[in-house]
Amino acid sequence: MLTVTFNPALDREIILDDFQVNKLHRVPSFDNMELSPGGKGINVSLALANFGVPSVAMGFLGGYMGRILLDELRKKSRMVSTNFVFIRGETRENIEIIDPTNKTITEINSPGPEIEEEDISHLMRRFSMTLSRVEVVVISGSIPMNAPDNLYPMFVKEALKRGKAIFVETTNKNLTALYESNVMPTVVKPDLRAGNHLLGKDLKSLEDFVEAGKKLLNVGAKLVVLSYHIDSDIIITEDGVWMISPTVEIDYSHLLGTGDTYTAAMVYKYINGERDLVEIGKFGYIAALAKTKKLRKELPTLQEVGEYRDKYEIKKVG
Repeated sequence: MLTVTFNPALDREIILDDFQVNKLHRVPSFDNMELSPGGKGINVSLALANFGVPSVAMGFLGGYMGRILLDELRKKSRMVSTNFVFIRGETRENIEIIDPTNKTITEINSPGPEIEEEDISHLMRRFSMTLSRVEVVVISGSIPMNAPDNLYPMFVKEALKRGKAIFVETTNKNLTALYESNVMPTVVKPDLRAGNHLLGKDLKSLEDFVEAGKKLLNVGAKLVVLSYHIDSDIIITEDGVWMISPTVEIDYSHLLGTGDTYTAAMVYKYINGERDLVEIGKFGYIAALAKTKKLRKELPTLQEVGEYRDKYEIKKVG
């Protein structure tokens, strides 16, 4: 199992009740702050470790922040081995302000360091060598600010050429590059946190979401999962379209890390032999629901995921 994070980050979580802009806030105690290794691929590796699945995490790290991130990642789990390429730039820091009172999460994400062409070549060599040891690849998250637009297509194409199952959760920009390159991973989960915009279109109606998902299927994806109205998801395969929703109330201040948990759970289901794509999507959703039980970026165990097996409903809508 291999995860790739092109733009890792040190995540600084701050819990502040009644957070407001243009106001001085004092964090009441160190218990309300936490610094942890982040970036979507790294988060997937840590979630998989919680499910008992070892993985190799790779990507770009740099500077003082990069060294701290690597140290913290090694402390988190021995089930995550690392194979990062070190660059001249400084790894970014992201800030998440969690407000339990107003049930909000405010995220401030840095752009990340600049990378050079030789850095990309170095990572591609390591990636190609590691592919011989794994069957499943996760490539997730943003890319550094000066990275070429074809960064995702390059790595997805290499993994496809080697016959690997590929799971991707990333932004519209990177999915558009994959779509225009006619290169598409096995499972796609668009990251719509910055807005419901995908493949050049604003997604408003259910029909808009389904149309965008089917476009991804048309260029090679087998399963597309789209977040819909925050707590529901749309599962799209060649066999149809399903809407999955919770039957329990969701605290929206607990959503941090749900997307990465979702992806990790789908990977877990796949590597354990499940090939029914709807079942894979359902298990991801159940795991994300279990994650909402926790305020911080703390990840659920398989036992906790099991407690949410009957707390959702799914219906075919197309």
